[in-house]
Amino acid sequence: MDTQNPSVPPHAQARLAGNKHPNRAHRTTGGLQHDNTRHTTRFTVIGNHLAQHRELSLLAIGLGTHLQSLPKGAPADIKTLAARFPEGATRIAAALRELETHGYLRRECVRTSTGRIVTRTISCNQPAAARHPAEAPSRTTAGPQPQPQPQEACEERTPRETREQRAPRKPLPAVPRPECNVPALFRAAADLLADLHRHEPRLLLSTADTAHLTPGVAAWLERDVTPAAVRRALTADLPPEGVRRPAAFLAHRLADQLPPSPPFPFRAPAAAPPPPVRHPLRNCDGCDRAFRSPDSDTRCRDCRTDIQRAA
Repeated sequence: MDTQNPSVPPHAQARLAGNKHPNRAHRTTGGLQHDNTRHTTRFTVIGNHLAQHRELSLLAIGLGTHLQSLPKGAPADIKTLAARFPEGATRIAAALRELETHGYLRRECVRTSTGRIVTRTISCNQPAAARHPAEAPSRTTAGPQPQPQPQEACEERTPRETREQRAPRKPLPAVPRPECNVPALFRAAADLLADLHRHEPRLLLSTADTAHLTPGVAAWLERDVTPAAVRRALTADLPPEGVRRPAAFLAHRLADQLPPSPPFPFRAPAAAPPPPVRHPLRNCDGCDRAFRSPDSDTRCRDCRTDIQRAA
């Protein structure tokens, strides 16, 4: 009779009341439910600090998860990712910048044994643990500390491309200007540039870029070039590797391919003539037929003709 049951708690536990019970939030009938099966092969461990990040966009979270799942040495440049996913190069570049800002991505320029400069893209699964030694907190214990295992992917770049990335952005090239200052001409040029990305998604322009390029497009329109022809000239034969800076590319093309001036000066389109006056309907005093006439006429044309013949 002195055998004790080890499963019985030594003291009675107080019952948690109300909403303080830890499992209270999981007893609701609605909300998200999980049907999980344990992975045994081909899986990646992703921290909730990335999957549930409050500042990263959904695209950045998904792209960070994809990068952490890639093997070492896999290509991770913008061109490769844009070919893999439907979001396009612009949105993928923005998502990579988000990951880089929050420490989930690092880009380092290194020189290979052959002298080539390459950009090494490093995906960090725990940014807080991958801080530089100067930023890491002091430790009282000696010995080597464990380091996170980053997943690396190298993107080859020439030394000239690396210098262009580090150097400050150069001002846009000058564009031609029209000889006449017609507001309708500049308005048509600005509308053409704002609509350009609908015909070529790689030529998405900012407000400042549009303001800089508008005089150049206006100079083309002044030379009696139709908007459709200007659009074809700006979007045709783009480089196969893409356009690094669309505004600079368009500024060079506007100046380099400027057509000659027409033999006659540009004239703004004449204003449309006013619509004809439409008199109200009224009934003829002679035959009671409806006709349109100013207030001075009380009879239709036939009745007026009959009166004139009778006189």
